[in-house]
Amino acid sequence: MGGKKKDRDRIALDRREFLKVGGIGAAALAVGSTACTPTDGDSVRGGASTPWWTRESFELEETSLAQLQTGMTSGRWSAQDITGMYLDRISRLDRAGPKLRSIIETNPDALDIARSLDQERRDGKVRGPLHGIPIVVKDNVGTADHMTTTAGSWALEGSIPAEDSGVAARLRAAGAIVLGKANLSEWANFRSTHSVSGWSGRGGQCGNAYALDRNPCGSSSGSGAAASANFCAAAIGTETDGSIVCPSSLNGVVGIKPTVGLVSRAGIVPISHVQDTAGPMARTVTDAAAILGALTGVDARDRATRASQGHGHTDYTQFLDTNGLRGMRIGVERSFFGHDDHVDALMEAALSVMSKAGAIIVDPANLADRQRYGEPEWQALQYEFKADINAYLAGLGPDAPMKTLADLIAFNESHKAEEMPFFGQETFLASEKKGPLTEQAYVQARAAASKYSREEGIDQLVEAHELDAIVAPTSGPAWMTDLVNGDSNAWGSSSPAAVSGYPNTTVPNGLIHGLPVGISFFGRAWSEPTLLKIAFAYEQATHHRTAPKLLPSLDLREAVA
Repeated sequence: MGGKKKDRDRIALDRREFLKVGGIGAAALAVGSTACTPTDGDSVRGGASTPWWTRESFELEETSLAQLQTGMTSGRWSAQDITGMYLDRISRLDRAGPKLRSIIETNPDALDIARSLDQERRDGKVRGPLHGIPIVVKDNVGTADHMTTTAGSWALEGSIPAEDSGVAARLRAAGAIVLGKANLSEWANFRSTHSVSGWSGRGGQCGNAYALDRNPCGSSSGSGAAASANFCAAAIGTETDGSIVCPSSLNGVVGIKPTVGLVSRAGIVPISHVQDTAGPMARTVTDAAAILGALTGVDARDRATRASQGHGHTDYTQFLDTNGLRGMRIGVERSFFGHDDHVDALMEAALSVMSKAGAIIVDPANLADRQRYGEPEWQALQYEFKADINAYLAGLGPDAPMKTLADLIAFNESHKAEEMPFFGQETFLASEKKGPLTEQAYVQARAAASKYSREEGIDQLVEAHELDAIVAPTSGPAWMTDLVNGDSNAWGSSSPAAVSGYPNTTVPNGLIHGLPVGISFFGRAWSEPTLLKIAFAYEQATHHRTAPKLLPSLDLREAVA
């Protein structure tokens, strides 16, 4: 153990000097623009001359997990080949070229791991559908390897946990290759009320895979952008409220926010032990379902997973059915309509598709006033963040420089140029003022949030209309990233499922002027099999997913020509 720790310390110090140049450089570049500078006569506005990377072909573009497995079985590719192709694409397009900035760091051991898994395959051992599959995880998902886990903050640079998170451990056990760490909204977007989604001190500003000057949403920004841009086979995100489904929607991928407790949170940098969960983000429902099955199970390090016993499945692909909409009672949550005429039009078309496929559309089926749990949720999250982040930091060991939320606040103050060039830490400061979880204000806030989102929210609506699922637009299209004014025009339907801790699945639902938007299906606790059945049938009936081209910007002149 001592030798391993010394080796980790050496690596962390070496990396710290290297990454301070790379990371701060990325942040500085983000000040001017998230788009690249045109070269060789390429136009950044589209038209006759387009950027070179939009004209390149990529052998693994839109390749599914099943196709990757078939390729490895036939000998067309090895896991090492596949890993190398993804790493090369990241090097050329994420850190150079268009500079999507979806990846904070890649795994230096990825190719070695791939070679080992290739040998297992030659020896007749294939662990399952993820064997040899490169997957990116968000930079708040702990990995006990030569990568750090920092939630995008310089305050945790060099931090390597003593053991894998529950998610990383299950991915490795399933034969997946943890390819790298995805950029994110720093601290999972819980540092400031004026934040810019997709920005972190270490990673700079992540772009949207369809137009780099548009926002990827957050906080699983890099996970959504990387999966969409074909930088990996799939990715892992985390959500407290919207952080899986929103970036999935804006980047045109499938996102599954599971029931809290279905997937272990052990070793993940937390916000809330009540609402946090990890989940897959992939280009198809089938791929996301396959990954979800590998992640489920009771973990002694996360008490919430005990409730999943008897509810979880190791294979969610068994529930996928092209006729899965037939006979499904789906309630339309109309209170999430009316924000955007284009989104509403796509939703009306979606309801027509579902009806023609045999679904019984209950319209409207609106939840009770969501304001009843909105403010209680916000208050409860601040209490939970202070308690949970203090516990996480304490678990890093006595040598870790950051031990409390107060330490993080002090670090940010003393490193304003790197950590607070665009927005502050009002949420950190407000959370630090909160008392313990035994305080009556907290107990009442969390009880209200749970009651109005569960018993008098989703549960009540589902029972009243005998629903299999509730449908709503996931969000609007991506807005322009604005490092001066922060996020704008952001709205979504994530909160009912997030506050209740219930499952939510988003699927691509078409394009608005070249930008994707998603459709969400959510329901009661442990209803993932039904939601995935519905989502898969809808996906197969529409095939809305369109691969992005990493355009620097949209040429809206073409849209009105």
